[in-house]
Amino acid sequence: MVNSSITRREFIGATAAAGAGLMLAPGAKVFGQTKSANGKLNVALIGFGAEGRVLMESLLVIPGIQVVAIVDIWPYARTYGQRYLKAMGHEVKAYENYQDLLAGEKDLQAVVVATPDFWHAPITNACLKAGLHVYCEKMMSNTIEGARSMVQTMRQTGKLLQIGHQRRSNPRYIFALNHVIHGGKLCGRLTAVNGQWNRAVSEDLGWPKHSEMTPAQLAKYGYKDMHQFRNWRWYKGMGGGPLSDLGAHQIDVFNWWLGRPAESVMAGGGLDYYKPPQFAKRDWYDNAMVIYEYPMPLGVVRAFYQVQTTTSAGGGYYEYFMGDDGALKMSEDPRITALYREARAPSWDEWVRKNYIRAAAAPPAPADAEKVDVRETAQLAKYDMNVSFNEYIHQPHLENFFNAIRGQAKLTCPGDEAFRSEYVIHKANEAIPAQKRIAITSQEVEA
Repeated sequence: MVNSSITRREFIGATAAAGAGLMLAPGAKVFGQTKSANGKLNVALIGFGAEGRVLMESLLVIPGIQVVAIVDIWPYARTYGQRYLKAMGHEVKAYENYQDLLAGEKDLQAVVVATPDFWHAPITNACLKAGLHVYCEKMMSNTIEGARSMVQTMRQTGKLLQIGHQRRSNPRYIFALNHVIHGGKLCGRLTAVNGQWNRAVSEDLGWPKHSEMTPAQLAKYGYKDMHQFRNWRWYKGMGGGPLSDLGAHQIDVFNWWLGRPAESVMAGGGLDYYKPPQFAKRDWYDNAMVIYEYPMPLGVVRAFYQVQTTTSAGGGYYEYFMGDDGALKMSEDPRITALYREARAPSWDEWVRKNYIRAAAAPPAPADAEKVDVRETAQLAKYDMNVSFNEYIHQPHLENFFNAIRGQAKLTCPGDEAFRSEYVIHKANEAIPAQKRIAITSQEVEA
């Protein structure tokens, strides 16, 4: 539910205006209403790990959705899922794999895929071919080829494929793009972008010893042991490392808000901290710093992105769009989000009167403030946006997916649009060992 000094009608009108250009990839389709025999959309969740459980929170509160089945190869997770959902008043069937699900469920309209990345393409393609609409978590795949196959299957089957870059359905992000960046042009000419996601040191994930799968069970699904199964994000061939797990969200926002993919990437990084004997052998970098270049009508915009898994310093996770009149720091965490006006910028009073933004209280000046270097630029004036929402972070994106199935909305992140962002993320991972600038053409980002 949107909660703002702006009326709901104004908000819906503003976001709807973005639909054809900013929110919908060219060629995306809106399908007619699809319902189960009971009038609801019957949905299965494939993957009941950490991300699957986060998505389930949203699935359980969205009207008109009936979760009828869960899938997980780990008996421990399947049992937990069934018991959890039963306690919430939902009786569901539990399956070991997606093949058993497709064979056993005959009144299913959609699936939500939250498995490790290397299973995304096989599962998504099979479900699309079975006539189901698919919501698949990002990254689309651990390989460019896998992601491209998903787009091709989406087109061949005519079914909907939504990728879980959930910021694209976040009301605050849509509002900021429409009113701050485009409508009001409060930042002026964008000249630079900065983003980051830093996390403190964390131990490898463990598991209850009584719940271990056998070597044969693990091998059947591509894992060599329980440690790899539980910590798959750190292994090449399964995931894409921190640039994929964390950076994918923010780099997608770079492309979305700038209206195009980057044309080049340079990057540095390494596996410098998580080493034996304290940590098991890992494949992916534990830190990375990336520079993208975006050719824009008024000049090149360079975007810097960093991900650190050894410190939480640096102010959390955000995307920072900087222009000659102002800057907008966006985050899913509203405590981080802020808008800053340069002293030289035209007045923002019109947007204050419209209740789109409000001036934030200035912090008290320290006693030694007069001793700063006289060459320092005048302090930026801070503003807040008058828009928020009180739902789970993933809820608007899932609601958009289900409304698109019903023919009531357009997907905010269809597979072909997501591919353009995820391609440049894969290229950043390639740029680190290459130690050179990699050019990216407009043709290669099209699936």
